[in-house]
Amino acid sequence: MTASTWLAFIERDIYSTLGWVSFAIILLSMMGVVVIIARGLRASSVVMHALDVNLDRWRTVTTPEIERRLRKKFMARALLGPFFVRSYGVRRKANISYGDAGKRNLLDVYHHHSYPPGAPILIHLHGGGFVSGKKNRQSLPLLYRFASRGWVCISANYRLRPTAQFPDHLIDLKKVIAWVRKNGHEYNANPSCILVAGNSAGGHLAAMATLTPNDPAFQPGFESVDTSVTAAISLYGYYGALNTREGLPSSPFACNVKEAPPFLIAHGDRDTIVSVEHARSFVQHVRTSSSHPVVYVELPGAEHNFDLFHSIRNEAVIGGIEVFSDWVLAQGNHHDRRAE
Repeated sequence: MTASTWLAFIERDIYSTLGWVSFAIILLSMMGVVVIIARGLRASSVVMHALDVNLDRWRTVTTPEIERRLRKKFMARALLGPFFVRSYGVRRKANISYGDAGKRNLLDVYHHHSYPPGAPILIHLHGGGFVSGKKNRQSLPLLYRFASRGWVCISANYRLRPTAQFPDHLIDLKKVIAWVRKNGHEYNANPSCILVAGNSAGGHLAAMATLTPNDPAFQPGFESVDTSVTAAISLYGYYGALNTREGLPSSPFACNVKEAPPFLIAHGDRDTIVSVEHARSFVQHVRTSSSHPVVYVELPGAEHNFDLFHSIRNEAVIGGIEVFSDWVLAQGNHHDRRAE
């Protein structure tokens, strides 16, 4: 953009009404890019502040490399944007059936080629307003990052409107948890450590699954399966109620949060699809009753879908999720990983 504008000046193509209008548009666009970059560079400090406030001694349980990445604020991979590069050593096993709803009940497994023993599990649900979305289009940088660290990562489709209605979506997520508990050993996964994550509508389902462990109303036909999870991660989630044909509670606000496990919630302060006030209210709702931490990251200048591609902001958020996950794991293993 800069080179073409400079060339236009040299060749005197700019000296016309249309030329000056074009120049003004280019200048405004460049200023907008500068603002976006400046806001993205603030994400790292915002994430670290949220961790400092909510997670006791988090620096003693994560790796020095992750902390350095957070402090660095900018990583070269942020320049990749939509040009996604898969992580070396990570394999993806696609389209595994976990239910009887055809392609809407398929999941992908991302795992390290070495199959490390006792691997923790991350389950991810896509967004799309419960009417769209696919398992292999969102949060790929997050999934590959965690799989490269030895996690077993699951990304799943679930039934969508209008052919499905709540609680069908949540039942599907519970089926994924049940599938992991039954089949995780094939990937050397540890079924006692499951983190569930989601974007937008997926964030709603992650919160609902976390707050309704082992509820038979959401586990028809597999009521005896343990569907509790260790922690939840919600990115620009929706926490309101949904239309339900069965009159069941369909909002995380309607669930019992007294025994809620740790949460990490990230939301953009410029989100025009799900208001940031919505996220703030849910964070406060959980914090007032649960004894476990709620890490809330409010990202300056961020819109909905801020994690769709590589970016300065997304790299900071992924780093925060890594720290949060390490902290959660350390609650059952209190040795200092810096000594490793």
